[in-house]
Amino acid sequence: MAAVISLRGSFTLVRRLASAHQFKHCCSRVRPARLERLHYAYPVTAQVPHRHFRASCVAAGPVLQFKLSDIGEGIREVTVKEWYVKEGDKVSQFDSICEVQSDKASVTITSRYDGIIRKIYYDIEATALVGTPLVDIETDAGEDVAPEEDVLETPAVSHEEHTHQEIKGHKTQATPAVRRLAMENNIKLSEVLGMGRDGRILKEDILNYLARQTGAILPPSPFQEIQPPPPRPTGPATPAAPRAPPQPTHTPSFPKPVFTGKDRTEALKGFHKAMVKTMTTALKIPHFGYCDEVDLTQLLLLRAELKGVAESRGVKLSYMPFFIKAASLGLLHFPILNASVDEACQNITYKAAHNIGLAMDTTQGLLVPNVKNVQVLSVFEIATELNRLQNLGSTGQLSTQDLTGGTFTLSNIGSIGGTYAKPVILPPEVAIGALGKVQVLPRFGPRDEVVKAHIMKVSWSADHRIIDGATMCRFSNLWKSYLENPATMLLDLK
Repeated sequence: MAAVISLRGSFTLVRRLASAHQFKHCCSRVRPARLERLHYAYPVTAQVPHRHFRASCVAAGPVLQFKLSDIGEGIREVTVKEWYVKEGDKVSQFDSICEVQSDKASVTITSRYDGIIRKIYYDIEATALVGTPLVDIETDAGEDVAPEEDVLETPAVSHEEHTHQEIKGHKTQATPAVRRLAMENNIKLSEVLGMGRDGRILKEDILNYLARQTGAILPPSPFQEIQPPPPRPTGPATPAAPRAPPQPTHTPSFPKPVFTGKDRTEALKGFHKAMVKTMTTALKIPHFGYCDEVDLTQLLLLRAELKGVAESRGVKLSYMPFFIKAASLGLLHFPILNASVDEACQNITYKAAHNIGLAMDTTQGLLVPNVKNVQVLSVFEIATELNRLQNLGSTGQLSTQDLTGGTFTLSNIGSIGGTYAKPVILPPEVAIGALGKVQVLPRFGPRDEVVKAHIMKVSWSADHRIIDGATMCRFSNLWKSYLENPATMLLDLK
């Protein structure tokens, strides 16, 4: 009987040890198993003590996959533009993780958990699909975490919101590039004095702070001092030495350059991929073109009077607010130009809001943000909104809200060059205008005298399925009259 009990105790011991060994290898995030010796006696007739082992483990916090959720607008993939963290960094809720760019806008992804970054799944410029993990975050062991169904996203509505950062109750303003420079040099932004506008921390502030800490001397900006020629001797002139005969010159021979460049192929993504889709759809629209010229001499004088007033309010006043407002006044008389048609071209939807887009050339490519509800905005309010959109466009921070919902578009191609153009309609819109550069040209005055005039060419394109040539011509004439006689705009302003 004692032998049977001993054999049973041996099998139990082996089974418990095997279970502890298997548990140790199947869990990669736990500490090594700690074996404790426990005296236990089986309840049998012969009271024979047996020693057995109990396995116990202390688990670390769970590792959660932080997935990219659906951003909306039918977006299925994005491009990772910048990482604000690296593996091993500790993050808190609402800390910026990375910046991604879709074919419509840039979005800043923020953390949902408190923990440590254990793995980053994508490199810079890599394409991430919706629903796939971006990073692995090891959370605290006792933290009550919610299911990882979605990712908290912060659209880059404005450059100010995107660059703000809470550090110990102090709001620090810095661009992502400056934050990354500070992170790489282990510098706390709260300890750096920003010399930019509204206390914004600039790259130079980080470099100066680093120089003070290390005792380094930053090189001064390059400056070439102009040395005056040495004064001529005032002594008596000496007779010139006889000139030696010219020696034959030999042209040095240089090795012929060898071209070693290679072709490069890369996938279309981001805004370029969106342009392919939009322009392919636009090719299905029969375009009707109409061109004219506008005398902006009176508008030029009016802008010169109002420019100083606008700058005193902190707004740069260009010609575009007048062009946009004149277009909105014209759309009130010709609402079909502010409409859209369904894919089968069976129904027309007349848009109540005048969301007039402005084609913008940026480092990411062609973007068309729009000014919302122009019909209820003043020229100054339009200029203020244009300043905001242009600042965001130059830094790549335009949001989806800024880039969607347009009903009519103007392209200021003349700011780069050229006079006439053939603009392509942006579906589902039905009309677009391209503005050429302003030229000073001779024209005949009211008494047949030659006068100097500031002339701008304009080119219109319309969806000829629902807009005829006469409608486009009448709209252009009305828009032109508002700009050639800006005072008449006051009669229709609301």
